[in-house]
Amino acid sequence: MLDIGNLDSDVSLAASTAPQISEVGATDGSVLVVPVGSVEQHGNHLPVATDSLLATAVATAGAEAVADEIPVLVAPPVWTGFSPHHLSIGGTVTGSFDTLHDLLEDVAGSLMTNDFDTLLFLNGHGGNGALIDAAVSTVGQSHPEADVLGLTYFQLATAFVEEVRESDVGGMAHGGEFETSLMLHHYPNLVEDDRPATYFDEPYDYGDKDLLESGPLSVYRPFEEYSDSGAIGDTALASADKGATLHEKLADEVASLLVDAHE
Repeated sequence: MLDIGNLDSDVSLAASTAPQISEVGATDGSVLVVPVGSVEQHGNHLPVATDSLLATAVATAGAEAVADEIPVLVAPPVWTGFSPHHLSIGGTVTGSFDTLHDLLEDVAGSLMTNDFDTLLFLNGHGGNGALIDAAVSTVGQSHPEADVLGLTYFQLATAFVEEVRESDVGGMAHGGEFETSLMLHHYPNLVEDDRPATYFDEPYDYGDKDLLESGPLSVYRPFEEYSDSGAIGDTALASADKGATLHEKLADEVASLLVDAHE
């Protein structure tokens, strides 16, 4: 079951009352985090809600780490992402770019009526990158009184991933060593054993090679051209211990950003 906002957490907006949300929002330096994910195929071994689950987990852990220092809440995830490149494999829900952009504007606009000083879209799906950038621009223009920020959480791992990874470049792609390790840490009961390794075969030198090795060239390619299963990466190297290490380091990075936003 998809947790709509880590209801057992003190930073969960979904578990808060309206007066509690208004009180946090009205506090000087308040920060609201909106996780943005997807429901899309992640191979034969990971659930389709992986991006939404992980974005919410990282956002919540980062906020919990600094909740005694700053006024912060984490909203329920926006669980539908821009995923047309996954449709042919099945198990995918996508929206059009314009529909999803309007949705992010509406969600942000509604939440900003609570007077938050900063809103952070914390993205968990690579296909949402341009969408998040567009929403930051338009929501920021509509709310000049606030700081509107956007970030894809796994890009934070570039600072430390070489301490953790065992796979070659390409092994931490879609549903690979990185995401599978995090899911084994958070939701081991949702991870299946069918985990073949498939490395990225992107023909353009300037294209993406990995979740953490982004190239400067944007390429549209349906996922069945990369992988029969829909996953890309060395899933056999994933482990719950590795996921715990990644999660702790990612949470630290998010916590640091939230403190910066508060100040």
